[in-house]
Amino acid sequence: MSSSIKSLRRPFKVLLDTGISHKHVATLAQAGHDAVWAGEPEDLGDKAILQRAFDEQRILVTLDKDFGELAVRENRPHCGIIRVTAGYLSVEQPSLIVETLSQYGDQLLAGAIVTLEKGRPVRIRQT
Repeated sequence: MSSSIKSLRRPFKVLLDTGISHKHVATLAQAGHDAVWAGEPEDLGDKAILQRAFDEQRILVTLDKDFGELAVRENRPHCGIIRVTAGYLSVEQPSLIVETLSQYGDQLLAGAIVTLEKGRPVRIRQT
């Protein structure tokens, strides 16, 4: 993935889970995306965060594999989930997220779960 955060095919609505830095909201907004952080006003838990993302038609970005399990095992509705594994530093995440949205945004909106693991190919699971 490249380090540029300026390339944008189209804007997406994104909800950053509480494990992703709230500072990335501004960076994603600079890239043209409508990003909000799930920790405002407070962290309501995984089920409520996933429901909020769905209600607001946002792609959820998380470090937590539990959201994928909620989507698959409990068949909870969602508008796409990007899971960034712990191998990525926080400073790498914004450009990684922007590039993932650019490449896989339409698949995400159709219900994909995209897992980004450093040193491994991108994994995509359609739900």
